[in-house]
Amino acid sequence: MTVSDALIARSILAGTVGEAAPARDLPSSWERDAPEPAHAERRLRQAAEATGEAAPVMPPLPAVEDGPLHGLGIGALQAAFAAGTTDPVALLAALDARIARHPSGHDAVLAPVPGARDAAEASARRIRAGEARPLDGIPFGIKDIIDCAGAPVTCGSRLTGDRVAAADATVVARLRAAGAIPLAMLATTEFACGSAHNPRYGAVANPWDRTRWTGGSSTGSGAALAARLMPLALGTDTGGSIRVPAAWCGITGLKATRGLVPRTGVAPLSWTLDHVGPMARSAADLARVMPWIAGPDGADPHAAGRYDATRARDLSGLRVGVPEGWFTAMQDDAVLAAWEAMLRVLERHGARLVPVDLGPVATAHQDGYTIVMAELAALQEPDFDHAAALDPGTRARLEQGRLFTAADYLRALRRRPVVLAQVLDALADVDVLVTPGLGGEAPSLDTLTVAVNGAAHPLQAVLPRNTMLFDYTGLPALMLPTGFGRNGLPVAAQVVGKPYDDALCLGLGAVFQRETGHHLAAPPG
Repeated sequence: MTVSDALIARSILAGTVGEAAPARDLPSSWERDAPEPAHAERRLRQAAEATGEAAPVMPPLPAVEDGPLHGLGIGALQAAFAAGTTDPVALLAALDARIARHPSGHDAVLAPVPGARDAAEASARRIRAGEARPLDGIPFGIKDIIDCAGAPVTCGSRLTGDRVAAADATVVARLRAAGAIPLAMLATTEFACGSAHNPRYGAVANPWDRTRWTGGSSTGSGAALAARLMPLALGTDTGGSIRVPAAWCGITGLKATRGLVPRTGVAPLSWTLDHVGPMARSAADLARVMPWIAGPDGADPHAAGRYDATRARDLSGLRVGVPEGWFTAMQDDAVLAAWEAMLRVLERHGARLVPVDLGPVATAHQDGYTIVMAELAALQEPDFDHAAALDPGTRARLEQGRLFTAADYLRALRRRPVVLAQVLDALADVDVLVTPGLGGEAPSLDTLTVAVNGAAHPLQAVLPRNTMLFDYTGLPALMLPTGFGRNGLPVAAQVVGKPYDDALCLGLGAVFQRETGHHLAAPPG
């Protein structure tokens, strides 16, 4: 498939840069008492201090399930291990066989991680001896910007050669320590910011329809989970890159509160907005993982807080904020209908729906991308002499980042604490926010467009509308499937919490998924 550089550049910048003059829906920083940029980090850190030293809460094991091993989620696998109906060695063999024969095994999976079989045998011995660790025997995939010792980590770029990571990123090391097994390196867009058509590895097709994209930049993580190649994967999210493939692949992904999961050993795209988080097939599975990857590591200066499982609660009396305006515009009617159906399920189980106005969003949306592209340009400056080898999408963002002035960048940073305060004020009278997910079903790989009520839009004009704000503000955000669109492809909704209310978001998601079966649906074949 050949897609022109010009089409890629147009699609990747659409909706993220002001076309004429800056948006004027927020006052200029000099027109009000705008705090310094560091106030946003300070407010998040204050919330982190309130999380204390909460001990992990181990969820009870579900019932043992029938069916092929590759179709089981984390909780179901743990139940099967405990019952002795299978073990991590048999699971690894089943997943290796599925990766070898499934189309997504050839585009989503870049390379195996050395030592997986030895790790599976060690897990099996611990389980048999009654000494199982919290995640013993659970294989996981790793986005190709996250270091895993002994594995190739290329950031999806031709410029990185055949680099092999010398040590684990903190998040990988923590999963290993909990008994989980690094299985495979998974595809990403170049430097987590390029186009759907990666020049080194090619495009990652969506398992639901291989003429369509998974959504970026955790492309391989989304496809591998949907294709049942593994039960857990790691992703990163700077403008929506955990939540977008979660939405379009019909899986569940959490962008944790900024700083909750350390970024040590993760290649940066934007030091201001990067987040690390887990992706799986259910919110309950994510809740099993979060306690073991969260908390400061002494190396990432922004890492803070604890995952507090006790913040999860039932829906009785839970106040659910329901936004309109920006969040319901540029949305296909099928997406909105599925979102409204989710709200009715929550209401039937005791939640109280409360209209919420988050205030002006357009400027904050553009400010987020100003920060991303300016910081990308600064980080990739040594590669400017090799720009011809870059993905056209990466190159377009680099070139745009170089055009922003220092005033543009600092203005975007200075407005960040203003917007954070605006959003937290709007959420003061609710417990969580539930928004529609992405505006339509997965985009076409040949046109790079998303259909919204029959009209085609450049994918970047639709993709991050409801996700970027929560990278910009650092709030936790969960994406989970809510059904199917006009073409039978997954659609989703987003659950957003206050800082460090990640467990509350996952708890709501788990209740919804217990009452519906959308997250159980698998792609054809």
